[in-house]
Amino acid sequence: MEVNRSNTLNRREENMKLKMHVSALALAASAFAIGGQAQAWTLEEAAKPYAGTELEVLFLDRPGYNAAIQMLPEFEAATGIKVNYTTVPYENALGEQVRDFVAGGDLDIALIDLVWMGNFAENGWVVPSETFISNPDLADPELDMADFFPLVLDAFGSWNGVNYGLPFDNYSGLLFYNRCMLEAAGFDKPPATWQEVMDVYGPALTKDGKYAYALQSKRNETQSADSFARFLWPFGGSFLNAEFRSNLLSPESQAGLQFRQDLMKFMPEGIVAYDHAETVNAFAQGDVAMITEWSAFYSTVVSPETSTVADCVEIAPEPTGPAGRKPALGGFSLAVASQADEAEQAAGWLFIQWVTSKANAGKYLEMGGVPARQSAYADPALAETFKFIPALVESWQEGVPEFRPRFAEWPAITEIVQEYGTKMMLGEVTLEEGAKNIGEKMEAVLAEAGYYDGKKPLAQ
Repeated sequence: MEVNRSNTLNRREENMKLKMHVSALALAASAFAIGGQAQAWTLEEAAKPYAGTELEVLFLDRPGYNAAIQMLPEFEAATGIKVNYTTVPYENALGEQVRDFVAGGDLDIALIDLVWMGNFAENGWVVPSETFISNPDLADPELDMADFFPLVLDAFGSWNGVNYGLPFDNYSGLLFYNRCMLEAAGFDKPPATWQEVMDVYGPALTKDGKYAYALQSKRNETQSADSFARFLWPFGGSFLNAEFRSNLLSPESQAGLQFRQDLMKFMPEGIVAYDHAETVNAFAQGDVAMITEWSAFYSTVVSPETSTVADCVEIAPEPTGPAGRKPALGGFSLAVASQADEAEQAAGWLFIQWVTSKANAGKYLEMGGVPARQSAYADPALAETFKFIPALVESWQEGVPEFRPRFAEWPAITEIVQEYGTKMMLGEVTLEEGAKNIGEKMEAVLAEAGYYDGKKPLAQ
């Protein structure tokens, strides 16, 4: 017992000494700062303890990620931190990350789609941003969280009131249109409403092997997000009602899905197999007059190297439906992975903070990325150079964060939507049958997760 008592006293003495030491350091730091000699925060100084650290992250094969890759040498030279990236198709990004995090793998930074945030946060795979923002050694005083578009910061980076990630390469659904094709058909402006697309523009532009519109609809997340959901919200529909029951059999949801079905007569044959690449290429080659696509693809359709219609490209907000515009929101945030060690987490935060910073936003935009910084779009000259900016800013004021539900169960539900959404378009099931099947299976997933017995809040 005497030995234990002695050890306890020793530990107390050591703790007292430690506290005194920490207090002394704090007082010294305070005096240093008061004396006006405190050193201003710099990335180079903040990174010194982590020089030589290597980070692992997944990127997508999209212009915004290519822009980030081109910027990497600057970050690596300033910090001594190496960023190793693997480029994967969007369709593989979720599965590869989930497998890595479940296995306690190598990824140090999480790339999180809007609808994955609930899944990543609830599984504890990412670290709250406040962990780093509250650390003066790591937090850039110029971070300025208020400079992010509020809707984007909340939708892309947060879950249940906690921020985990900073917005990176963020988009909204926009109407890309070929001004030359529209003018040849007698139009001096793009359609303002979806009904105009159906009744006026569709018949006039679909002829001689050309089509009015292409809707990316391939059986993957593209079917769920870019095709199925796109026509729910503008018509007043949604996946779920306030009680988290399926809303797909409502008159409004059925009207939107019927509109999509009817609009197919103005789309290329085989549209159900079109992913983003096929849709953007059809537009860039002058085969279709209009597409609704993410702002991320702007650089592709205006570059003479990838587009034969670069001089004819114009951008507008998505058309409105009976319930308003309700454009799609898409894009990603970057967050620190909880499985990374302490040095990797710190280095990961420094990279995320740097690549999404106000200082880099303009450069990132010019190189093909789409930042979520309000300050990046304040320069009127940029709006002339990047025609999507006015439409994008307008969309970010009107977008729907729950365009696709953001809860952890979305990965399971999207598989159901993909299956029956595709069958609807192919005529293998009726719209009512498809909606009924999705609704029943979706509610089964939500019931098992605990939404109906109060175990989980009705949050999406």
